[in-house]
Amino acid sequence: MCRLTAAGALAVLPVLAVAQAAAPSSPVVAPPATSARAMALPAVVDAALQRAKIPREAVSFYVAEAEGRSSPRLVWREREAMNPASVMKLVTTYAALDLLGPAYVWRTPVYLDGSIGNGSLQGHLYLQGRGDPKLVMERLWLLLRRLQGMGVKSIAGDIVLDRSAFALPAHDAAAFDGEPFRPYNVAPDALLLNYKSAVMTLVPDARAGVARVQWEPPLAGVQQQATVPLAPVGTDCGDWRSALQGDWADPARMGFAGQYPASCGDKVWSIAPADPQQFAARAVEGMWRELGGKLGGVVREGRVPAGLSPAFVAESPALGEVVRDINKYSNNVMTQQVFLTLGLEQAGVGSMQTANEAVARWWSSRWGVAERPVVDNGAGLSRESRISAHALGRMLQSAWLSPVMPEFVASLPIAGVDGTLRRSKAQASAHLKTGSLRDSNALAGYVDGVSGKRYVLVAFVNHANAGAARPALDALVDWVARDSGAVTAAAPR
Repeated sequence: MCRLTAAGALAVLPVLAVAQAAAPSSPVVAPPATSARAMALPAVVDAALQRAKIPREAVSFYVAEAEGRSSPRLVWREREAMNPASVMKLVTTYAALDLLGPAYVWRTPVYLDGSIGNGSLQGHLYLQGRGDPKLVMERLWLLLRRLQGMGVKSIAGDIVLDRSAFALPAHDAAAFDGEPFRPYNVAPDALLLNYKSAVMTLVPDARAGVARVQWEPPLAGVQQQATVPLAPVGTDCGDWRSALQGDWADPARMGFAGQYPASCGDKVWSIAPADPQQFAARAVEGMWRELGGKLGGVVREGRVPAGLSPAFVAESPALGEVVRDINKYSNNVMTQQVFLTLGLEQAGVGSMQTANEAVARWWSSRWGVAERPVVDNGAGLSRESRISAHALGRMLQSAWLSPVMPEFVASLPIAGVDGTLRRSKAQASAHLKTGSLRDSNALAGYVDGVSGKRYVLVAFVNHANAGAARPALDALVDWVARDSGAVTAAAPR
């Protein structure tokens, strides 16, 4: 599954139109034509696929030098449109780096509609979301502390949340896989706070016979259980989440019906609470009150009045850092925030339609329309997204020769070292993005050969047994790194 594991745009500028009118910022790579003959799969890969009971007709591979100077080393059904799962994030993140630049930041303006006197704002406070993908709890705390530093300790009116930068339909968090409380299923939001997730830290206290639970952020109007009984001494940690029997269905309460094994030590667990539409309002009010702030009105949705100037603007980390969080840990909602921002910059509002149009124009201007991908929501958490290994391979070759190559490559997990590839069994030096859904397993990125050459690798598996494909993909990575030369011709079976 593509899971979350953990990370205001500028006034609308015609960046997309400018990018398309000018020469492409990254070279268009046209690899030499592949031989008409069929290539055989490397023996180690073929054997691993057979052990996993995955037919050759269910896989697609493309391996070529990153600089595109010679014919590909391996092609196998490379022009078949496949579901890439989270590997689709490579398209979204490279498009964003190419069109917006690695230094791009999101800006969240804060407006005061009223005068300040005796520590009180005599009016309303407005927070205008502009798509910041990393407005986490710590940054919300800093934003509210800055407000207090301006002398606002009490707000006589309301706190108004302006989320109009994104136009999104109603979201059913259970629609994709029946897991509405999983953070990877949360919807994007113009004012996305803490990834719409409540994070609990469980710390066992053997003397008291309980595990103490710290919740972040505090959510106004939600009862959050402070302790949970410890399981009997000697209980194995095992599936501790199931043992807790968390109850998240009631929007006004988050608690447990089970126990926590002390043998687990400290654990952190993220949950997407019920009623996600109210998450931002509950988080802002909860944090404001925890800081000692007073509120005479309510937290509600609305629009910033025309002509009102911001009191200050909170800036996000740069896009280069955000992209690293996205690709290292396959963060779905952050990817969708970036995707929608492309639509926001083009059309003045971020929607799935404007975002798809922005990426489609960008792709067509560089590689044409023949193999243009179906990006859908930009994150790969989709049954509809499609791209061919050949098309993605060409994009990766262009990215390697582009000015944003350092930021893009550094965002990819390192095999056996970090991110979603930390447990990889491949022995090669490689930067690769992983992707997995129920019937899809994918890997794409760059592999260092022992000869000193660097290769683009794209591998897709679409089959009911895709979950068992990882050993075959690891074997492919190591085969590429060994620079074993061209494979012999053979007919596919």
